[in-house]
Amino acid sequence: MTNLSIVEALSQIAREKNVNREMVVETLADALVSAAKKRYGNTDNFEAHIDPSTGAMEVFRLRKVVEEVEDEAQEIHLDEARELDAQAYVGSVVQESLDFAEFGRNAIQTAKQILVQRVREAERERTYEEFSGRVGQIESGTVQQISHGDIILTLGRAEAAVPYKEQIRRERYRQGDTIRGFIYEVLRASRGPQVLLSRTHPELLKKLFAIEVPEISEGIVTIHAVAREPGERAKIAVSSSDPRVDPVGACVGVKGSRVQAVVRELSGERIDIVPWIDEPELFIARALSPAEVRRVILDNRRKHAIVLVEPDQLSLAIGRSGQNSRLAVQLTRWGLDIITDKQYQERRARIDATQQVFRQIPGISELIALSLATSGFLTAKEIAEANNNLLLSVPGLEDPAQAERVRLAAKSHLAEHSSEPGVSKPIEVVISNRQEQDPGRESNDDSQPMAEEDTAGEVEEAAGAAETPGTAGEVEEAAGAAETPGTPAEEDTQAEEDTPAEEDTQAEEDTPAEEDTQAEEDTPAEKDTPAEEEYGPDRPAEYGDSHQQ
Repeated sequence: MTNLSIVEALSQIAREKNVNREMVVETLADALVSAAKKRYGNTDNFEAHIDPSTGAMEVFRLRKVVEEVEDEAQEIHLDEARELDAQAYVGSVVQESLDFAEFGRNAIQTAKQILVQRVREAERERTYEEFSGRVGQIESGTVQQISHGDIILTLGRAEAAVPYKEQIRRERYRQGDTIRGFIYEVLRASRGPQVLLSRTHPELLKKLFAIEVPEISEGIVTIHAVAREPGERAKIAVSSSDPRVDPVGACVGVKGSRVQAVVRELSGERIDIVPWIDEPELFIARALSPAEVRRVILDNRRKHAIVLVEPDQLSLAIGRSGQNSRLAVQLTRWGLDIITDKQYQERRARIDATQQVFRQIPGISELIALSLATSGFLTAKEIAEANNNLLLSVPGLEDPAQAERVRLAAKSHLAEHSSEPGVSKPIEVVISNRQEQDPGRESNDDSQPMAEEDTAGEVEEAAGAAETPGTAGEVEEAAGAAETPGTPAEEDTQAEEDTPAEEDTQAEEDTPAEEDTQAEEDTPAEKDTPAEEEYGPDRPAEYGDSHQQ
């Protein structure tokens, strides 16, 4: 191999492995030093010199000149030294040029292995640094194989993978197909850096819109939030810094061309485009589109909102299998409780009644009683048996000592009245009857009015006695009214009230016409019928394979 061949070989290695040519030269010099050590002894007195322009290579051994040699590997006699350098003297260091032909096959093989290994390590490090700087970008790769559910791709010099959990379930790929994914992590592996791609990451949707919508890449339109259920449905919230540019229209494009390009890339995933606004009430109402929201009640401390909708809009707001409400929660980052106005009024009545019960417990203030009632506590027994962590979650009870005092107060109240059932029964009667009337506190099903129950009047009397602070005698009378059957005179009066005329009236109230009306309100057609697409500032557009422009 001539010197020019060495120069060309060094340049070719640098090009193919994508490494620095100077690094290849330094690696070759280190390999030659290792070969010299293997042949002449493992010492540190060897040097290699390579001229990158001419390809000239030399390996030297440095030894100290002495009169009596004790270590031939590092010392040389004065007479031998003067044969190499006429000006050598005792104590000086002379260079001895080594012949490559004397290295032997094993030494040369060692040099080759070192060169290959060093170049490979440099290539891996360079590739890792390259793709580490591309995290957060979209990359396309060719399917090489599918192993244990993971899709292995080739990205030129690097190997990439789409893990099973990062794949869209409905998609199927074969060898040779091209996949576009979002780079979310780069790992160091024994075979080189491994790039991990995702098809389900929310940022993928952002990047795809940035590619299709020039206003986003220019900074005029901003995507504030993204919510996805990959392959099914997604919501994005957008705004515009230019009042002349409609953010929803810019993302939709002419006849939906821009959004349809993103939908096709994501295998038909439907996309709702919601106008973003820095007002939680309006933003939550828009996020639940296509349902119409009547009112939004915010709890800023817990970042939770109660959303009131009409009965015919309830199923549309929740969505099939709760999909619409889940996406709205992800988009707004607010906890949402979607109910009708009737359910909200019933819940408020139940909370007010429970608050009045808790106010009768000594040591519990009106504010703490309200917090306990709104946090889901129904009886004093539940407070007494609750652990401190549960009580600390109640607003106003962040202090562990205060939470412990409230728990002990409820426990003391129960112990004090355990031998006086006449005092504590009205509380239990009120709560138990309310639980029977509304067993699912958070259920969306409309409960029957209390007036239709046979004991409605008696329960209302007991509830009034429990809610209004009074003497023990008044409480006992209320308890007796709720638990003791009426006297014969009262039974006769009841019999007179249940006349056939009233039964006919009841029959008229339960006519099939009303049942048919209820059936029409709860038909699956309303649940599955998508809302019409609108392009106004308050209504998002929904797109997919079944929503053509």
